[in-house]
Parts: sequence; structure tokens; C-alpha cells
Amino acid sequence: MSPSNLTILAYEDTPLGPLCLRRRELLSAPGTVVTEVTLNHQFLMSSLHNESERALARIAREWHGGRGLDVLVGGLGLGYTAQAALQSDRVARVTAVELLPQVIAWLEGGLVPLSAELEGDQRFAAVEGDVYARLMDPPGERFDLILIDVDHAPDDRLDEANGLFYTVEGLRRARRHLRPGGVLGVWSYAESSPFSRALRTVFDDVRVEPVTFYVAMVEEERTDWLFFAREDEGS
Repeated sequence: MSPSNLTILAYEDTPLGPLCLRRRELLSAPGTVVTEVTLNHQFLMSSLHNESERALARIAREWHGGRGLDVLVGGLGLGYTAQAALQSDRVARVTAVELLPQVIAWLEGGLVPLSAELEGDQRFAAVEGDVYARLMDPPGERFDLILIDVDHAPDDRLDEANGLFYTVEGLRRARRHLRPGGVLGVWSYAESSPFSRALRTVFDDVRVEPVTFYVAMVEEERTDWLFFAREDEGS
């Protein structure tokens, strides 16, 4: 039996394990309702803290500086990275590539907080697919921003098949999907020196940005890490 403050919105089997979408009122802050996702019975994401997911899009967009930007988001999740990208009128299109069709169905069915906003923006589309496989293949089209928020960290992956992306060879393949001046951004809950070195081997311009925020429930600060690399204008 679920606690009285918890509502299970969806519970489905996937190739990566059981996927659960739930909504709960925080006992520590009555009246505060959050939406959460667990995968294979492990916490994956929450609507409560999305500072770093939003920063992934904002920093990449600001670093690029162009207009009419075409953005590829790897991992739809609860939609906060896509939403942050769309908050600028310099962005012409955002395509979110999501591996699990159930996550797209949640958005289309109005089960997540950003459903109405994202579904109502003509610049946004969510498509089913494996963003890592897509980036390893030759590009069919190229993007101004590629934002990846799928794995926990370069060294803590949801699927070991994703590992190639984080290597020098994988990043060289992914780089082909960027337009000149394009920016690659990758979210992580932890710093990764090997991934930083791989980025600097492939790209001339690399930034690593920590995003620190306070988590009231545990009364401590947490830091996520954002990795950015920019494609040279002349490429």
C-alpha cells in the first residue's frame, strides 16, 4: 500500500527495468507537491530540483550566441532541459530524443508538470530513439546545440552500451552532428577527469561548470557538473 502522500501515476516494465512516475507531497513541506521518476527501483529525477538541467540549456545557448538555433536534447525526462532551451526566442526548434516511449506518452497524456507548456510550443517535438546511437552514426542533419542528459555520469551509465560516446572516438563521431560554432553540453552528477580529457582531445574550446544548490530535505548542498565543448566556426 502506498503512503497517503504518494500517488503512483504510471508503473511500466521497460528494457532498463521497471519505470515509475509518481507524485507526492513532501512531509517536510506540506503543500509542496513534486513529480518523481524511478528506474529499476532507483531514484532518477525530480521536479523539485532542476537547476542544473535548466543550466545545461541556458549556458550552452548563451555560449553559442547565435539565432535561429536548432537544438537536439538527448533524454526528455520531465522536460526541464527542453523547456529552458525554448525560453529564448533565439531558439527555432527543439527536438527531444527519448529512448523510452512511456516517457513520451507521459508528456502527451498530461502526466508531467510541463506537459501543457511543451505540447503547446510549436517549436518542440519529442521523438522515440537512442540519442547515443544517433550520434555515433553519420549525421543526417546537424545542430547548433546538442544537450545530453541521460546517464547519471560518464562513469555511471544507465546502459553500458552508451560508453562509446564518452570516449575520444565517440566524441569525434558526435562532433560531426554539430554545425560550425555548435555547442555540445553533457549533464552529470559527478565530475569526471577522464571525460574532460577526452573532450579537450577532440574540441579546442571546453568548459566544465559546477552547479551547486541547497537541498532542504537533507539540509545540505549538492553539486552537479555540466560539460561543454564548442565546435570551431571554421569547421
